[in-house]
Amino acid sequence: MNWRFWKKRNTKKTKKSAAREWTDAIIFAVIAATLIRTLFIEAYTIPTPSMERSLLVGDFLFVSKVNYGPRMPMTPLAFPFAHHTMPVIGTKAYSELIKLPYYRLPGFQDVKRGDVVVFNYPIEADSPYYRPVDKRENYIKRCQGEPGDTLSVIDAQVFINGKAAENPPEAQTDYVVTTDDGGPFNPKIIDELNITVKENGYLAMTAASAKKLRGYTGIKSVSEVIAPKGLVEPYYTLFPDDNNFPWNADNYGPVIIPKKGWTVKLDSTNILIYQRAIAVYENNQVQVTGNQITINGKKADTYTFKMNYYWMMGDNRHDSADSRYWGFVPEDHIVGKALFIWMSWDTNGSFFNKIRWSRLFQGID
Repeated sequence: MNWRFWKKRNTKKTKKSAAREWTDAIIFAVIAATLIRTLFIEAYTIPTPSMERSLLVGDFLFVSKVNYGPRMPMTPLAFPFAHHTMPVIGTKAYSELIKLPYYRLPGFQDVKRGDVVVFNYPIEADSPYYRPVDKRENYIKRCQGEPGDTLSVIDAQVFINGKAAENPPEAQTDYVVTTDDGGPFNPKIIDELNITVKENGYLAMTAASAKKLRGYTGIKSVSEVIAPKGLVEPYYTLFPDDNNFPWNADNYGPVIIPKKGWTVKLDSTNILIYQRAIAVYENNQVQVTGNQITINGKKADTYTFKMNYYWMMGDNRHDSADSRYWGFVPEDHIVGKALFIWMSWDTNGSFFNKIRWSRLFQGID
């Protein structure tokens, strides 16, 4: 609309140059795409097998920002479409001259157990490769615990508030398979049942595939590999990395997941579980000397949390770096909810089978 309608219009029109038209179009496209990616929906890809067989390496996803509410940029000065590193030259793609506090617009729902969630990797908060929250690596896992839940893992089964949690239908764990003659079994079965042969000799598969495999001729036993209770994880450090917690990936907890407004009574043992959240994510100075705990220079035996936290785990339970290894995920790290697969690319497929056609536009459960 011409708001200066009272003035005489200039009937002469100046034609834009081709360069000006292209510049205007590019600026408009960048602004529109940035708003869409920030406020509505963004595309991501699956680079690792931590969510198999629910999500496969090479799946391309659309992730909704509106379900949980769009998170406003905390580091707004950034090169368009580059997350944290410039392509080719490898330099920082953002500037920290302007930093904004965490703020999220209202969404349609809260993060719920069972949701497949994209979030920023929380362990970077105090690593040598420190980046602002919204510029940290993007991870994708399934939410297994909500704020206020008491979570434990018993013989690879997740329990929430004392009840067994529903397992994702495509979740997989490791198995040991023996045959009647002690030799290998038909390799065609591996492809048929979508079994992954691992370097350590274990076979990763879903519970449904294990059940089918037990019915095959020549199969003597199919046994799930579960670390017994009390066995400390021999290869990787689990959260909170202390001898007071002799846990492993299959027998873990219990832990209470912090909830905004929850006041926890602190002692020399549970401070090990909550110290990181209090100090790193909620920006307090915490010091533990023997049985004495000080927060911001004052003796403390309680703490009230300022944010909600979540417990994230991969569906590929024996091949996933998740909350069992680095603890809680704060609400300000949540990016969005995975909705559906728009493309799936199999790098190991033949020329005509690179695209996994059956997975296109498949919803994510």
